[in-house]
Amino acid sequence: MYDLKYKIWLDSKGKAFGEGPCLLLRGIAETGSLVSAARTLRMSYSQAYNLIKDLERRLGFPLITSKAGGSGGGGSELTPQAKELMDTYEIFSAECHQALLRIFEKHFG
Repeated sequence: MYDLKYKIWLDSKGKAFGEGPCLLLRGIAETGSLVSAARTLRMSYSQAYNLIKDLERRLGFPLITSKAGGSGGGGSELTPQAKELMDTYEIFSAECHQALLRIFEKHFG
């Protein structure tokens, strides 16, 4: 029997947004920290930071705002555009998954 495997991403002169970046943004939204989100995904901080900066360049808008650490600690939060992109991508991805499962079942059921 076969299993369905696929990846869906948005492209803008190269991969601009997909599941991995969406998970990173979701982690930032939930923890308020790029460091914590990166750690959860087993990424280094520098990998996560560079990914965010590359995505911002490709997408043309900022994804996070950060405040420096110190006695109160730092943190990161999503911009309104990042929240909208993440939410829309998650809905789109779920709809694609359901549609692909129906098509897969039709042909390989």
